[in-house]
Amino acid sequence: MLIRTPRKSDVLSSEITPHSVFLRRREFLRAASATSATAALGPFMLSDPAFAGAKLPNVKKTKWTAESLGENDKPTPYEDVTSYNNFYEFGTGKGDPKRKAGSLKTKPWTVVVDGHCENPGRYDFDDLIKVHALEERVYRFRCVEAWSMVIPWVGVPLADIIKRMGPTADAKYVSFETLVDPEQMPGQKFAILKWPYREGLRMDEAMNPLTLMAVGLYGEEMPNQNGAPIRLVTPWKYGFKSIKSIVRISFTDKQPPTSWNLSAPREYGFYSNVNPLVNHPRWSQAKERRLGGPTNVFGFVQKRPTLMFNGYEEEVAAMYKDMDLARYY
Repeated sequence: MLIRTPRKSDVLSSEITPHSVFLRRREFLRAASATSATAALGPFMLSDPAFAGAKLPNVKKTKWTAESLGENDKPTPYEDVTSYNNFYEFGTGKGDPKRKAGSLKTKPWTVVVDGHCENPGRYDFDDLIKVHALEERVYRFRCVEAWSMVIPWVGVPLADIIKRMGPTADAKYVSFETLVDPEQMPGQKFAILKWPYREGLRMDEAMNPLTLMAVGLYGEEMPNQNGAPIRLVTPWKYGFKSIKSIVRISFTDKQPPTSWNLSAPREYGFYSNVNPLVNHPRWSQAKERRLGGPTNVFGFVQKRPTLMFNGYEEEVAAMYKDMDLARYY
């Protein structure tokens, strides 16, 4: 009989947080339409992008939701996932994306595919994604600022999309760009970063089974503030590597520029792998705080050790064999 040894990256489906937040939201909306008193709240609630998701159909369970991540890795409450975000296109405050992202129009949405591939073109979102089976995956998500979450993402493996596009032998990297539209994304009216936001992966990283193009959270459509309608998720890298609201995917023969590396090359490298042994120049990466996690006697969320590659060492370490991870950070 084959006995499977659980990995650190596995998670039990029974540990996924119940969708009570979603159910309460729908109750609020029904109540708002039923009484004139609560109807006054309707415009606020309907414009809040955290309340805009629709249930995603036919989401397939995977091994990343079937077995345990561990007792200390239960999914983060939905409210924390959707209200504490880095999305500078809507402002630098953690609450800015939720407050301002209602201006983003995600339907219709197209993604340009170009570079060294056999099937370039402008793809409608439905054509790009919905020919693939949606999967649910519960991943750790670690920000370079030392806070972390555990998020039930819904999406499709990036490898499936790449195979469909037919990259040529010259395609060594995959690069991504976010929408540029200051009217929809008011943070782009300021030179916080060099717009558009850019990210990139080496081809083997992009093809890794963990790499996901996410279109939803907790079984529902992606809220605007979390990167609707489509974003990258690379769970062994810091969160800023998971580019949001993607409008371009390019296959390149050279390492592409990335936004944070362009803006602060001493602090942010191309690889951006979670590595507790390499500190950010301004703070330690050895520990993290899990949003929504247990607190100490003073009411602060307790720190926990940061895991190498965010706990996905078994799945990704071979890609970086013989690399100096302090130099290639």
